[in-house]
Amino acid sequence: MAPAVSAVLFFFGTGLAPIPALTWIAPLPVLWAATRVSGRAAFLGGFLAYLLGLASQFEFFWRTPSVPRPIGMLILVGSSLLFAVVTLLFRALVRRGWPLLGACAAPAAWVGAMHLITLVNPSGIIWPLATNQAEVPIVTQIASVTGAWGVEFLVLLVPAAVAALLSPGVAGRARLRTGAVAAVICALTLGFGAWRLAGAPAGDPALRVAVLSATRHQWAPDAASAGGRALVAAYAGQIAALPAGVRTAVLPEGTFGTDESSLPSVVGPLTEAGRGRGIDVVVGVVHTTPAVKYNYSVQLPADGSAPVFYTKWHFAPGEPFKKGTELGFARGHADRVGLANCMDLNFATPSRDYGRAGTRLLAVPAADEFGNGWQHSRMGLLRGVESGFTVAWAAQWGTPMISDPWGRVLGGTDTEGTRAPFVVAVADVPAGAGTTLYARFGDWFGWMCVVLAAAGLLPFLRRNPRPGTARPAEQPRAALGV
Repeated sequence: MAPAVSAVLFFFGTGLAPIPALTWIAPLPVLWAATRVSGRAAFLGGFLAYLLGLASQFEFFWRTPSVPRPIGMLILVGSSLLFAVVTLLFRALVRRGWPLLGACAAPAAWVGAMHLITLVNPSGIIWPLATNQAEVPIVTQIASVTGAWGVEFLVLLVPAAVAALLSPGVAGRARLRTGAVAAVICALTLGFGAWRLAGAPAGDPALRVAVLSATRHQWAPDAASAGGRALVAAYAGQIAALPAGVRTAVLPEGTFGTDESSLPSVVGPLTEAGRGRGIDVVVGVVHTTPAVKYNYSVQLPADGSAPVFYTKWHFAPGEPFKKGTELGFARGHADRVGLANCMDLNFATPSRDYGRAGTRLLAVPAADEFGNGWQHSRMGLLRGVESGFTVAWAAQWGTPMISDPWGRVLGGTDTEGTRAPFVVAVADVPAGAGTTLYARFGDWFGWMCVVLAAAGLLPFLRRNPRPGTARPAEQPRAALGV
């Protein structure tokens, strides 16, 4: 029964449209049961609870071209196996008389393993637990210090600590230490979140930003075709009709497909539309030359000066694009405005590099798919909290969004569920939070979790459980549904 309850809670508490409160309690039933059953049953229960909880994401990973199908299935099965290992580690430590270490080493093993995986994973990461808390700013502020890894750790620490407190055979002092440490960590995290939010300014009218997208999904339509020319004209009309005061407008990734001859037919009309309103336009362009293919984010300055081309850094395996290696900054801005592109934010860089460079606004043309628009945009939101900048996320087939450096959603819309040909969101964004500790020091917390997880293995060098700890009797597996 416990794995089934956790699976239902994971299903509704994680994924493409999560209920944030459920994420915190989803691991609890299976962790509670783990110390009462055999190791084999605990491992199997953890695996099934997490795998079944991911059922809502099977279709996405099966259909998306952004993640090769074998890698998608590996992500689903691999993360379920990792959760099973975490469950087994938690069980073993608590039963050996180390409930505090179990409550901390289990989430550390989860975070540490995922951190190591991101070093080699070509698709980067959309944090499975932290992203679900993206719209709970008092929790996500810790990402400015630890990166989103800190949120990921905390969401698993809380149910692990509760399960340890409820485990049979744990001595009274050990319970007290476990509860006290977990309570202090939570109190410090929430206190820091409240303090940081209290210092967050309101929007600055001097920097008004818009994100806009056509609601009909068209990946890189040929700008030279009749349909492409009509789409250019339609976007130019939307830019010209933006509210007064907008200074930067961001369009989606792959808004147009161009070559050397057709590129001016995009640059000219959109620049002219922006120049008439004093608006810099940032647009995603898939550009083909005889030698190579580029996925660009292009800034068209309102003063009519030469465009700025940013080349996307990160792609799904097998994509035929040249990879970028340099940051791109908008021309003509007193405020530092950086350029990025969709999947780039799945990775710590270039986001952290922009944070170190003092970026105030990151303009991100994006292209989401198969219902993952909310999840992917909120991953971008967390990158903004990590490194201290506003994110203007303009997605086709997704969730255009503007979030500030404190993770507050200032404006947003959705390309689904409307008959309007375009959707637009506008917001006044505050000055950047400044270079964060995470931007300065990187993934130190992820590495600390690797060390803490390794420390969780030390008690197994002892032959016997911690003195004074009784081993709880194992309950029949059938009684717990595993």
